[in-house]
Amino acid sequence: MSKIGIGINLEFVRHEDKPFEWAVKKAAELGYEYVEPMLHLGRELLSEAGYFHSVSMFDDPLRVKRACDAAGVKLSGFSAHTPLCKPEISTEYLKQAIRFAAECGAPVVNTDEGPKPKWTTVEEDHVLMRYVLQEAANVAEPRGIAIGIEPHQQYSQTPAGLDRICGLVKSRAIGVNFDTGNSYLAGEDPIKWLKHVKSRLVHLHAKDISIQQSSAERGKVTGTPVGCACGEGVIDWAKVIAVCKTCPRDIVFSVECGTVPQAAKSIEHLRKILGK
Repeated sequence: MSKIGIGINLEFVRHEDKPFEWAVKKAAELGYEYVEPMLHLGRELLSEAGYFHSVSMFDDPLRVKRACDAAGVKLSGFSAHTPLCKPEISTEYLKQAIRFAAECGAPVVNTDEGPKPKWTTVEEDHVLMRYVLQEAANVAEPRGIAIGIEPHQQYSQTPAGLDRICGLVKSRAIGVNFDTGNSYLAGEDPIKWLKHVKSRLVHLHAKDISIQQSSAERGKVTGTPVGCACGEGVIDWAKVIAVCKTCPRDIVFSVECGTVPQAAKSIEHLRKILGK
């Protein structure tokens, strides 16, 4: 039986105007065992000034490791979303994210196909994605890093569409970062879809969707940045846990919510179901 860890995507402090190290410490204070930081290339004002949690890949990767070690948490992976359909952006970004992850000890780099160019066809987009994923897999395989492709955009919003992307490159590095909330909002059955991908699952975004958001957006969008607190929405977490316990590898649930109070409620609910 696979083990399930409870982690959190650092988006939960997005409105706190605090730096990366503060976010990691707050996650630990709430009882989370794992964190999933967000990476960016270059420099930007908010994170440089200490008002946002994202980490630049121009920084020393050991900055991340030191912060996690100091707080007593581990890395479940990195949020490294980049438009796979746009190789001029995503190829070098994803390769650098993989190298960054390897140096600081993150086992997974999560991404999705992103918004597509306006002028390309479906078939052209899949050729472009194949190029990016092959280049990324060439870097990820020798480092033992998994690439978690998430259902989030125009092509990955269905099981068949996600399967096609994952099948573009034959590599042990290519896996699935399943998002419970995105799959639900896309109009799919998240439990059925999760069972379908469990053999390829490398990471899970534990995102719940409120009744209000479900009523307004289900079947109309392909995803959402964050959800409500786990246990306060439509996702059946007992069923999600039951499926993940049958996966071939241990899985971290990385909670995706938008506030610190939601993060506190989420870990309380998930712990209760897991019996922790």
